[in-house]
Amino acid sequence: MHCIKKITDDLIWVGANDRRLALFEGVYSVPEGVSYNSYLLTDEKTVLFDTVDKAVQERFLENLAKGLAGRPLDYLILHHIEPDHSAAIAAVLARYPEITLVLNKKSADFLAQFYDLGSAVKTKIVAENDTLNTGKHTLHFVMAPMVHWPEVMVSYDAYSRILFSADAFGNFGSLNGAMFADEVDYSRDYLDKARRYYTNIVGKYGAQVQTLLKKASALTIDMICPLHGFVWRKNLGDILTPYTQWSNYEPEEQGVMIAYASVYGNTENAAEILACRLRDLGIKTVMFDVSVADTSEIVAAAFRWSHLVFASTTYNAGIFITMEAVIYDLVAHNIQNRTVALIENGSWAATSGNLMSEKLKQCKNIQIIGNISIKSGVKPDKAAEIIALADALAGTFPKKANVVSTDKIASGVDAQALQKIPYGLFLISAKDGDKDNACIVNTVSQITVSPVQISVAINKDNLTHDIIKKTGELAVSVLTQAAPFGIFEHFGLSSGKNADKFGGINHSWANALVRTENGLYALADYANAIIAGKVISTVDCGTHTIFIAQISQAKTLSDTPACTYQYYFDHIKPKPQPIADKNKSGYVCKICGYIYEGDVLPPDFICPLCKHGAADFERV
Repeated sequence: MHCIKKITDDLIWVGANDRRLALFEGVYSVPEGVSYNSYLLTDEKTVLFDTVDKAVQERFLENLAKGLAGRPLDYLILHHIEPDHSAAIAAVLARYPEITLVLNKKSADFLAQFYDLGSAVKTKIVAENDTLNTGKHTLHFVMAPMVHWPEVMVSYDAYSRILFSADAFGNFGSLNGAMFADEVDYSRDYLDKARRYYTNIVGKYGAQVQTLLKKASALTIDMICPLHGFVWRKNLGDILTPYTQWSNYEPEEQGVMIAYASVYGNTENAAEILACRLRDLGIKTVMFDVSVADTSEIVAAAFRWSHLVFASTTYNAGIFITMEAVIYDLVAHNIQNRTVALIENGSWAATSGNLMSEKLKQCKNIQIIGNISIKSGVKPDKAAEIIALADALAGTFPKKANVVSTDKIASGVDAQALQKIPYGLFLISAKDGDKDNACIVNTVSQITVSPVQISVAINKDNLTHDIIKKTGELAVSVLTQAAPFGIFEHFGLSSGKNADKFGGINHSWANALVRTENGLYALADYANAIIAGKVISTVDCGTHTIFIAQISQAKTLSDTPACTYQYYFDHIKPKPQPIADKNKSGYVCKICGYIYEGDVLPPDFICPLCKHGAADFERV
């Protein structure tokens, strides 16, 4: 019996889950299984995006037939030829012989290596920036070699703003009824799975992932559809940000991962002494026994933490077997930018420390700050060395800022202090004749209860400001955490003076538009409340005008939490990509992401996109 899920009005998930799979790619433990995602677009032409592994082929074919509902299948787009996504091609061709396979040249070569499909199969070879029109939708093809095979490509649907991302942005684990990442507690239950998936499957190819991220940053993306794991339709920053960190080999957290190999417990004892001292110093620690823990878990942890310690007994004049496998795997996955310490143990000829050091020095920017040698058990003198090693590790962590004395505070205005004030994010709408306009602001406050009055501060450069000043009418949409980045980009980073804010609105947002009682637009689907009113007074504040409005309409729409400035930065706004030239420095606007390249940011610099000043920039 089929089991399909609707992604959009005309896009259907027709994939399947495999919960009986023990080892993904024959290596990586997947106790919660894995999903094989395939998507069906039902436009004027029907398009299937990839197939599935042979283990779930039967269910997939039932799903595909149900999704097509008797229609023919026109295209099969092959983003990745690895058999867990291509094994069902022959079965699809047998049922739908008239389809055209859409793939790139290298994919065609790989396809011929894996399968004998015959010469009658119709193919369409695509290259970078080629397109395929299916009716309403136009698909743009983007090559993504080595993410994680050399033939990989992704496709972008310009109409629905969907990125079909192949193996990028996926995770281990089955889809247990939930299709979208926002339907689960992703950071608690799935981020570890996503990290282990990325670091072990793609981790070696950080530079290639960075190339893909840069290409993606030039697109307006509302949804990501990967080949494994959840579809992303909200809070894309929750997956894009860690991908940026992982692919740059930047640690997510400051802390120490300790991996140890111990035969009789003495090396473990040394590792525990070290961990206890580090905790006493206020430093986070995690520990792994490499003889028990899955190597893939240790690799993932090494990508997460800033400092790494490897403690190994000597075995057959070399590194202990399971520790050698861990070190080899980390070097193979290109780990870099870490501070490392080593502990070796050997009853008569300790060699593991130097051997581990030689291996790790093959990686970029690995700083080894200590190598303690123990003979059998930990004696008092060696315990003292371990304590000293913990202190040395602690000395490499960023220094915590001194607490400011409350009896005397420095004079002047610290812009960062003002940023501690909590803000919300709101869509302010106005209308002048046939001209509807709106902008994003962060300063809306209720000032009286009876009568109900609010204040709204708007920059004088905004067309919305001029319309409200002329008409005296405004509406507020209290934006929620469900609002996509495109909303903020469209209404916040362009001017109504040279753009039709509502005429050029994305088709999916148009369904969310409603009119308030005073005739202004509001975004119902992305707001938890709508407030409308008439301006009764104004306050000139130089660059801004504060409008005081008496409220005529206020309606609650949902219980979805309101989007704060902090939530926007942490979860919605994509993080800026690093400056390509490592020899250059620069500053990034925290509001819109604009990057100023240069060693010094002029104090009077104004962002050309969002018009914020130098105080809203930070160094990158």
